[in-house]
Amino acid sequence: MQFGVMLELRHLKTLVALAETGNLSKAAKRVHLSQPAVSHQIRAVETHYDIELFERKSDPLRLTAAGQRFVELAYQVTRSVQDGERDLARIAQGQAGQLRIAIECHSCFDWLMPAMDAFRERWPQVELDLVSGFHADPIGLLGENRADLVIVSRALKRPDVAFHPLFGYEVLALLSRHHPLTRKPYVTAGDFKTETLVTYPIPDDRLDLVREVLLPARVNPPRRTTELTVAILQLVASGRGVAALPGWTVQQYLDRDYVVWKPVGKTGLHSRLYAATTTGAARLAYMEEFLRIMREVSFSTLQRIKALE
Repeated sequence: MQFGVMLELRHLKTLVALAETGNLSKAAKRVHLSQPAVSHQIRAVETHYDIELFERKSDPLRLTAAGQRFVELAYQVTRSVQDGERDLARIAQGQAGQLRIAIECHSCFDWLMPAMDAFRERWPQVELDLVSGFHADPIGLLGENRADLVIVSRALKRPDVAFHPLFGYEVLALLSRHHPLTRKPYVTAGDFKTETLVTYPIPDDRLDLVREVLLPARVNPPRRTTELTVAILQLVASGRGVAALPGWTVQQYLDRDYVVWKPVGKTGLHSRLYAATTTGAARLAYMEEFLRIMREVSFSTLQRIKALE
């Protein structure tokens, strides 16, 4: 057994992610690494200390006694490091500030609100606020000093704007359990021609299905709109329309077989979510931490998402 200085902060963060998710794949997403890289990190720690941290055949992974002790250490160290970095940032930049958030994603509140709550505990002097209402140009709010962070689905380059990847996801076609299209392996633009498409009340260029699939195919189905995700799903389940929503927003309904999902196209319709800030705001310590917390909360609470580089 070789007890030298081997353990690094990255190992501890990986251990925390594994302990909280109980799954190699989910832990890898949390720490933005590949699954083999996570396995290599854990194996390196186990080899160095000649111990096993997890029971390999358990699902979810279960900690051994040694693994439990390492995770306790990991929590202590990572929290101390975060507290220290936060204190240093406050000394350098001051504690007060404001963080006004605008979103174009109707279903983002599921993970955004817990992220805001966690941030408030760590930066109580930073005033958090949501910018309400529909905005034709949400990125423009940054330049107009009406928002400090905007959550968007496309990184369209603008001067003095930085885009921070949050996560990737698949947009799923949603059908009632008795819909004839459920017999197909995937749906295409033509399948929507005679369907009523149920969407949020937002412009077509904000709807991935319309922008990426229907408009190029010159398909313009009848529409029905509602602001609530649950209302969209109720209309779909009752056979009064079809929809296309991010998988992470509807997983609980898929688990209950409330509706049926199909890929859009043979390879699926994939999209991304970004946080946009000004380049200056991106360097603020509390902005950096809020971005980190958003990723941490989303990967610990959502399914059907993947890490972005």
